[in-house]
Amino acid sequence: MRTILWAVVLCLFTAPYASADPIRIKDLVEFDGVRANDLVGYGLVVGLNGTGDGLRNSPFTEEMMANLLERLGVNVTGEDFRPKNVAAVFVTAALPPFARAGSQIDVTVSAMGDAKSLLGGTLVMTPLNGADGQIYAVAQGAIIAGGISAEGDAARVVQGVPTSGVIPSGARVEREVEFDFAGLRSLRLALREPDFTTAARIEAAINAQFGRGSALMQDAGTVTLDIGATRLGSPARALSVVENILVEPERRARVVVDQRSGTIVMGEDVRISRVAVAQGNLTLRIEEAPIVVQPNPFTEGETIVVPRSSVDLQTDQGKGLAEVSGGTSLSEVVAGLNALGVAPNDMIDILKSINAAGALHAEFVVN
Repeated sequence: MRTILWAVVLCLFTAPYASADPIRIKDLVEFDGVRANDLVGYGLVVGLNGTGDGLRNSPFTEEMMANLLERLGVNVTGEDFRPKNVAAVFVTAALPPFARAGSQIDVTVSAMGDAKSLLGGTLVMTPLNGADGQIYAVAQGAIIAGGISAEGDAARVVQGVPTSGVIPSGARVEREVEFDFAGLRSLRLALREPDFTTAARIEAAINAQFGRGSALMQDAGTVTLDIGATRLGSPARALSVVENILVEPERRARVVVDQRSGTIVMGEDVRISRVAVAQGNLTLRIEEAPIVVQPNPFTEGETIVVPRSSVDLQTDQGKGLAEVSGGTSLSEVVAGLNALGVAPNDMIDILKSINAAGALHAEFVVN
């Protein structure tokens, strides 16, 4: 299996590299002002099959349920009210840009008490607030949970996360975010991965489309677009053209490793300076087998323990010293390590050592 795995990796990385394909600007940047807004609220989930909050550990659930019933005209003050089918939850959502009143958005529901499962529950009408404290949406509906929970007297089985679920289109927008997008005279394009070369290419591509002076690079992460210079009349029309312009982004050389799974991802721009790599195993085994020597009968001798030790030293001769020449590309590095028979976990250690030696010319990320 290991041989097959490395054969596949070698085929992937030793193939001839082609130039990076052009990417749409809309996939490289975020437009200033065109963003989602986070919403949050807390409410009650009812209809649970005995898997709700334990009211001794979650007294706020009882208070919320009592307040809700009082608003509906039911007085439960002084009553021994301890339902098992109710759970207090946090409700979160993202209000998309240009969302209008009456449109629907998805919400996520998560238990905030000690409820065991939200399966089969229904969220009661819950207002969702923005960062400014205003109510922007109201959520309600049946919860779809992705986990399952079952238990007996002495055992319990939980698969997934039954204490969290979603309600597709479960919230209705009641208030719009005030933003005069049509009145903008300039707009900033924020790069998701700031890079001077990529920003310069975006500036050049926009100027080639609309004329010189339409775009100006401010820094590695910002390009300013002059709406008037595009001669399209409105920001919406200008962005509809700009976001579909193709640009070849510049990628930083990067090596990402995940020690838990042994996964290694390396970009094609990774280079390694001249360095020697040795990888092998050393096994030292020491065994003790002492001999007891008894004196002859009817003599005044003493019993003596004679130590006897055996030492065995083994080395793995299959992996020797390899030299990597300067300016080596990724395909040559992988081919060389594969020739040494290096396993993925061993390769991670080798890459760490090469990086520590200053010979790995790439950003080294360890997860």
